[in-house]
Amino acid sequence: MQKLAKIQATLKAPKGQTNSFGNYKYRSCEDILTAVKPLLDGCVLTISDEIVAIADRIYVKATARIFDETQWVETTAFAREASDKKGMDAAQITGSASSYARKYALNGLFCIDDTKDADAIEPEAKQSASKQIIQAAVSMLDAAASTSNDTKTLESWTDMADELKKMVWPELHDMTKEKIKLLKGAK
Repeated sequence: MQKLAKIQATLKAPKGQTNSFGNYKYRSCEDILTAVKPLLDGCVLTISDEIVAIADRIYVKATARIFDETQWVETTAFAREASDKKGMDAAQITGSASSYARKYALNGLFCIDDTKDADAIEPEAKQSASKQIIQAAVSMLDAAASTSNDTKTLESWTDMADELKKMVWPELHDMTKEKIKLLKGAK
């Protein structure tokens, strides 16, 4: 799904909330939704919850699903309800677990990393991370190509590589294009 890949590459969801007790920044489900809505480009995003009992514990299972004209992708995440949380009634405990599960379902769907911001990473670490991402993308291409004899699939990877060149790293684009040429020659 090319639209999802584009959203994943361009989405910026800053940690706009501050926990005054622990003195740390975090992003909420609402922060992610606010950031992603302008990027949907005709896609429909839904989030749903399901209450699941596992052993003697209650979990909220959140599912984030994105639809375009022809396909959909979904991710799920779980959050356990606390048996008791000071100052909260039962509905607030469930609501808190729902927000947490939804946030992590959206993190999975949009490939949001909850580690430090890229701007806080040292230049050497950025270069290493860039190479790891490039290698992961090439591995994904290998896996996709090995499971498909369809040249249209390979062409869609070419289109995605063109988008990545504009949005991500030129070296990823060049490596991906080179890999596609090799795979087309092998088919």
